[in-house]
Amino acid sequence: MMDFLSQCRGIVGDAYVLETPSDMAPFLTDQRGRFTGKALAVLRPGSVDQVAALVRACAAHRVAMVPQGGNTGLVLGSVPDISGAQVLLSLARLNSVRQVDAVNRTMTVDAGCILQHIQEAAAAEGCLFPLSLAAEGSCTIGGNLATNAGGTAVLRYGNTRELCLGLEVVMPQGEVWSGLRGLRKDNTGYDLRDLFIGAEGTLGIITGAVLKLYPQPKASITALAALPSPAHALQLLVLMQDYCGASLTGFELMSRYCLELVAEQFPSLPKPFAAPHPQYVLLELSSSESEQHAVGLLERAIGAALARDVIQDAVVASSVAQSAGLWQLREHIPLAQAKAGKNIKHDISLPVSRIADFVSATGPLLDAAFPGCQLVCFGHLGDGNLHYNVAPPPGISNEDFLLQQDKVNRVVYDSVESFGGSISAEHGIGALKRDELARYKSPVELNMMRAIKAALDPLGIMNPGKIL
Repeated sequence: MMDFLSQCRGIVGDAYVLETPSDMAPFLTDQRGRFTGKALAVLRPGSVDQVAALVRACAAHRVAMVPQGGNTGLVLGSVPDISGAQVLLSLARLNSVRQVDAVNRTMTVDAGCILQHIQEAAAAEGCLFPLSLAAEGSCTIGGNLATNAGGTAVLRYGNTRELCLGLEVVMPQGEVWSGLRGLRKDNTGYDLRDLFIGAEGTLGIITGAVLKLYPQPKASITALAALPSPAHALQLLVLMQDYCGASLTGFELMSRYCLELVAEQFPSLPKPFAAPHPQYVLLELSSSESEQHAVGLLERAIGAALARDVIQDAVVASSVAQSAGLWQLREHIPLAQAKAGKNIKHDISLPVSRIADFVSATGPLLDAAFPGCQLVCFGHLGDGNLHYNVAPPPGISNEDFLLQQDKVNRVVYDSVESFGGSISAEHGIGALKRDELARYKSPVELNMMRAIKAALDPLGIMNPGKIL
């Protein structure tokens, strides 16, 4: 491997081929700190040409590659295995905004651009890039595309797939496919772009993208509603859509236990209601007209919901600071979980109409199998995505509970399948859910996926062991 590493140093320079354990360490442990892989080296290219040259070197020497952006993934998709034979290819140095076309409402960016920086660059041009998630200060757009990330605005704007018009991808043989076209209509054959979005680097390495931009809303308004049950939350969703239409941009469900956990771990955060309620919905409206228009829509919808006993109470943010405080309650749920201890995470999606039935059916199944377990149920109700996490019962150590992960997963995922759902909504499959995918995907689907993988990556060197 000395010849291979020498070739890599010749491509990117000695400073960008990391080989010592201390230099490589920040790249090798997953975001949750539950797995640490090994690598032959960490390679840090600074241009698309360098990425292509490194891929050609890897193909010539049969060295497998693991692409990595901000390493914020939750399914072990961006860290190497324990063999020490793979190289980790960090895209972090590819971090330029190449072009903003405010008239075409597009932005062309490097894959290593931090999501928050993209949002800020769009805002500087009077535009909106609506992808928003908790890790936006550190995740990269390449990783968002590789996992087809969702976030809090999917209800209005769609997943990352819907926000991308074109891609630039380095193929497994080192060729560069440039599909950076800012076209909304392009009916010239197979949609190659969609092959790579959500593929987690198993078919090629995304190095650039053309993203959709939108007009900045004139105003946005946030409210927190208290409800008796998830079924009432679905009623509220329908009511809000009827009254507000496309102005409804966010609709987040949170259980009572979620907010109790946040209050326990972060006591300085707002406590909007004097008494607890079984469920809460955080909703956001954006108006292209005015703040008065947004307030009017929300007031009429909330009034109707109260009159019909759909909700029990509601608070409406009257300032940017109050709005941020309400969103902090939602965004601190994962942080509160991490401070409280380990938990078994599930990123699932269901038909929106089946969510209340799923919650009612699955909780008792888990409690029967693991008495006293705590359910941390929250997520993007408007697009059918729940983060359905299971924490250990009181008195059970984290380590002992994690030994039950396969059994917990079986209860949850079997229930998800029975309600017509998916075991992965926005986090991807990676290595963590690979075996689960084989259980719940049909043989026909898996064979088609394997055929695509074999056709594009016959050497099997692109992020092996992930998804398939």
